[in-house]
Amino acid sequence: MTLAQIYAEQKKSLKMIEKKLELALEAPHPILNQAALDLLKAGGKRIRPLLVLLSAQYGDPDRKEVIDAAVTLELIHMASLVHDDVVDDSDLRRGKPTVKARWDNRVAMYTGDYIFARAIELIAAFDHPEAHQVISKVIRDLSLGEIDQIKDLYNWKQNLRCYLLRIKRKTAILMALSCQLGAFSAGCTDAVAKKLYYFGYFLGMSFQITDDILDFVGTEKQLGKPAGSDLRNGNITLPVFYALRDSELHQSIVSIIESDEPADQEWRSVIDSIRDSGAIQAAESLSDRYLEKAIVKLHELPQLPVTHSLKEIAEYIGTRKY
Repeated sequence: MTLAQIYAEQKKSLKMIEKKLELALEAPHPILNQAALDLLKAGGKRIRPLLVLLSAQYGDPDRKEVIDAAVTLELIHMASLVHDDVVDDSDLRRGKPTVKARWDNRVAMYTGDYIFARAIELIAAFDHPEAHQVISKVIRDLSLGEIDQIKDLYNWKQNLRCYLLRIKRKTAILMALSCQLGAFSAGCTDAVAKKLYYFGYFLGMSFQITDDILDFVGTEKQLGKPAGSDLRNGNITLPVFYALRDSELHQSIVSIIESDEPADQEWRSVIDSIRDSGAIQAAESLSDRYLEKAIVKLHELPQLPVTHSLKEIAEYIGTRKY
């Protein structure tokens, strides 16, 4: 089954999720309401809700809690994006103006806070104590990931472990929670939920590394932002770590990171050098190793049709171009 077929198979449930997202984002204040709904209309792959729906197939996918869990996960993701755009000073998200660009940082921060609150409110009736604990932990770790990113902006001396911990907090654990919460909401055993959690975690690590690679090799049309935006904003990602090991590239990267106002041509030159170096291939290799670990976890699960669908998603993430 192809990825398009997987989405088509879940079309009815995804439409229900989209409708519930719209209802959840309605706000009594006109600016807050518009900011939240604009974010929803910007679209997205809805990969986290899809992971919830698929993971639920190891139990009873028709439970009402499954849709609520999927909406909750997407709300948490959306809130984190709004805050992330403030941290990164990003004006574009998926090719459209961000909340902070259309209004300002204050509106963006309160919009993100509002969406987080709506996520917590929606899941409040969920009758699974561990689910509430893991959701709280993920929101906490998302915040820690953002603080880590702020702390390490333009810090080219940070080590690879710092980067991996940061992407774990900012991306991987939310995908892990999507799979785990899908299992919880469908009444799966704890053993199945745990295996799905680790599948989502390894998948999420690969997903973020791929994002960081695409930031260098993707086009502005594909990315919805200029190539190399992460480095320009001071975020030291995996391709940069590997490029810094190249003696010929090291000094030029350090110089532009430490420069007060580098010219646009200087940025383009360094970004092109990183893209054309072996750093991209090295980053792809680490992404592939995480994907291999994710697929090992799938082999430990019951070999149902949904297991093959999850494998298809893993393979898509390993080869996606945007």
